[in-house]
Amino acid sequence: MSDTNVSTYIAEHPKMAGVLFTMLLLLSQAGSAAASAGAIRGP
Repeated sequence: MSDTNVSTYIAEHPKMAGVLFTMLLLLSQAGSAAASAGAIRGP
């Protein structure tokens, strides 16, 4: 999907912009949580 197709889709479906942003936010939070869960803490 090219950039113009994505831009057109978001323009036609404004609610999906919020949904995509929320999903991106949750995925970025889950990624950092998973990365810190594997870290070894302590001496």
